[in-house]
Amino acid sequence: MEPRVAVVGIGHAGFAPITAGVSYKELMFEAAQRAYFDAGVDPRTGVDSFVCCSEDFLEGTSIFDEYVPDQLGAVQRPVQTVAGDGLFGFVTALMLIRSGIASVVAVEAHSKVSDVRSLGAIEAFALDPVLNRPLGISTLNVAGLEMNAFLERTGLSEEHCAMVASKNRTNALDNPRAAYPAHLSVEDVDDSTPVSWPLRDLEVARRADGCVVMVLASEERARQLTEAPVWILGAGWASSSPSLESRLWGHAESTTRAAEMAYRLADVGDPAEEIDLAEVDDVYAFRELEHLEALGIATGPELASLLEAGDLDIGGEMSVNASGGSIGQGNLFEANGLVRVLECVEQLRGEAGERQVDEAYVAVAQSARQVPSTSSAVVILANDAGAGG
Repeated sequence: MEPRVAVVGIGHAGFAPITAGVSYKELMFEAAQRAYFDAGVDPRTGVDSFVCCSEDFLEGTSIFDEYVPDQLGAVQRPVQTVAGDGLFGFVTALMLIRSGIASVVAVEAHSKVSDVRSLGAIEAFALDPVLNRPLGISTLNVAGLEMNAFLERTGLSEEHCAMVASKNRTNALDNPRAAYPAHLSVEDVDDSTPVSWPLRDLEVARRADGCVVMVLASEERARQLTEAPVWILGAGWASSSPSLESRLWGHAESTTRAAEMAYRLADVGDPAEEIDLAEVDDVYAFRELEHLEALGIATGPELASLLEAGDLDIGGEMSVNASGGSIGQGNLFEANGLVRVLECVEQLRGEAGERQVDEAYVAVAQSARQVPSTSSAVVILANDAGAGG
């Protein structure tokens, strides 16, 4: 995938259930300062373009990108807007650089969901016709139906999903930015309140506020800015059916198609052998397993064996959501995709502390978004050793 593009700066702020007394602008400013310091750039002179990721219905105001330039250092500069998950913004930044439009791009995504007083009502409005508003069902209802279809098709059990929730909350204990770390047993998950059969309360990621800003650069600029670039080997994105009656239940169809595109560009033939760690969507615990299957990491029966043997744990055959995932770090909505890239970058740089994965050279970050679209993005990342120098 030439010319090459790398992540050269990362910054984050927040990552808490409630960031009282701090506005989304202050979260963005703090994350941006850290990212620019990490990259060694002045945004006013060293960044060519900016990408913000936001959805007006969550922000409570229209044309939200009008409110981002000040805190990103992007006043009177090109700003691209992505009404979607941060990983789509990340891919947009990648394309800006590969097209020759820019050499250095900053991408931002955030959540200030603690300010949202009626999330369920907003989702019900935004998801028409995705969730068929006249039916009066919620995203949790749809997740329960999807989980049941997935388990029925693969032969995986509710206990396997509980194992995912337990693993990710435990992984989060070693992640200082995680909002929901806990010693959580499988029995604790099994005993938690049902929310939409067979989905249980502790299998649903809880809300969190936070912001992530990243700086991407062309190979020439990356070599000038950092001694530890994290290269973007491949990226893919796709959407699946928007309506309940026409979607393929129990399959992460858009993730499968996005992964095929990313693997082709990254020249990945066998992801189970060539990828060292994965950060994937686990807003609901079963979706970690659904997306690992869609990514070609393992089939349903193989996933059961890997889980039971601890091979998806940190230090296992393939570490999955070493960060704690959304279940451990919190659901940051549009920022979820960038959060996963953030963890991959830290791991590939060897900066993940107590949760560092040994011999981490190639990583996959994946996002899935069903509010209000049904879309996925997949990015393959590598350090110099994993990218062949």
